[in-house]
Amino acid sequence: MMAKNKKQPRSWYLSYASGMYVLSKIRTGSTAGGVFSDGYCTPPQKCTSPSPTYYASLVTRRSLVTLERKQSFNSITMMMSTSRALLISFLANVSIYSCSHGFSLEKPTSRRAALETLTITPFVTTFLPSPQDVAHAADDIDSSSALPKTTPISAQWNAIDGLNSEDKKFVSFDKSAYQAMMRDQSRTPLFEQAIVNRLKAAEPDSQIVLDLGTGPFALFAVIAAKNGAKHVYAIEASKEAAATARETIEKLGYGDKITILEGFSTDITLPEKADFAVAEIVGSVASEEGAYATIYDAHKRLLKSPNEANSWIPNRIQTYAAPASYTLQNLFLPPAFDWTKLQGEPVRFNCRDEGLQLVSNPVLIEDISFADIITKGGSQQKQVTFTVDGERVEKNKAAFLEEFKRGNPREAEGLSVTTANSISGIALWPRLLLDDNVEVNSRHFPDGGHQKSHWQTVLPIMSEIPVPVKGGDEVSVTFDFTVPTEVTTPSSYKISGSVVRS
Repeated sequence: MMAKNKKQPRSWYLSYASGMYVLSKIRTGSTAGGVFSDGYCTPPQKCTSPSPTYYASLVTRRSLVTLERKQSFNSITMMMSTSRALLISFLANVSIYSCSHGFSLEKPTSRRAALETLTITPFVTTFLPSPQDVAHAADDIDSSSALPKTTPISAQWNAIDGLNSEDKKFVSFDKSAYQAMMRDQSRTPLFEQAIVNRLKAAEPDSQIVLDLGTGPFALFAVIAAKNGAKHVYAIEASKEAAATARETIEKLGYGDKITILEGFSTDITLPEKADFAVAEIVGSVASEEGAYATIYDAHKRLLKSPNEANSWIPNRIQTYAAPASYTLQNLFLPPAFDWTKLQGEPVRFNCRDEGLQLVSNPVLIEDISFADIITKGGSQQKQVTFTVDGERVEKNKAAFLEEFKRGNPREAEGLSVTTANSISGIALWPRLLLDDNVEVNSRHFPDGGHQKSHWQTVLPIMSEIPVPVKGGDEVSVTFDFTVPTEVTTPSSYKISGSVVRS
């Protein structure tokens, strides 16, 4: 039982909260999209009591996912095996707790606090393979003859899959997501440093600044105004966020220094061109929030010297990638669970989630230079061969062992071995170069280690079951990223290739 006074590391709760969403989709299929926030439980608008349908809010960066429990829950449970019933029971208990305790955006409740209050059996302990199955799987890892020489893997999705979006065209956010961005200490102070550096390099009160995607707090616009910008034009596509931004700058006394412009920047003409632009419109796959289309247009029309790197903050955005092992795909296997039901939608992890571990060194996959965006383009195709690192695999075993032990499974050691010696897909995450001296990393650079960030690690599941690997094996894939120049057309992503055993 998960007692109220039992303390678990926060990463454990992040791992299992995000896992609940995935499992609900591959097992029950009762999900609805929403907006991400980092580390908080917040209620959807429809959470009312009493109600025949309960909603649990499970939050990671930019996706508030609601899990429904219908009135027919009890009759469905009677027809299910004990393990399946326990999973749905767990989801239902979280749902009831979420509504009855009235979480609010103004007073966020951590997922850890919410889940600690529940006294139920963690579902991770209910779907374990038998000791014999674990032993056989461990033996298979060292038996090359038991596995095919080459195993095909693939996944494809578009930028809005699994994310909140406006008319299924572009990614959008709620207040809690903006709050998570603002509070991100690996992001916001570094952007402030880069903005201040750029303003100090020019004559006082001389710089016209463009803030693309200013958000409800007009955060970077205010930083620029406070540090000597002559004027700031802050553009925001969301009507609600733009209205809040106007209120924000008036309260702070910058109404004469900052002009809030509502709409897409591609539809707006500035009264004057800007000396430099701040554009934090970077997704967990760097291009997924429409950065390419936005900068492509701004480069043509909105800046004085768009070909110079110091006209942009950041001046370069990147996506890194590496094959990864994933705990839950090793726990929840066919036929009871069908990972193809995700239909290409990637799993999105908090960057501290120990339930995902990389098995090779990261490689740069997507590299967009804002100063060169017209000539170099955004769509990219790249072939990469990753080599599974035996030392990483051994370290991952220890990390997975701790993860499995926290759920109290009897077969923790065997599961940690099979999980560490497998891959579920290719993990992706962003990196931002703000100027020559300041960079923002969502995972530790260059090894891809875990760290706190409001951005996520994106993992497309590339095989129905985890693919066994060992040190020296190769993962050869082609990345095919199509990034349009129209801001309301989502980017699309495809990764395909094979695992080749050594």
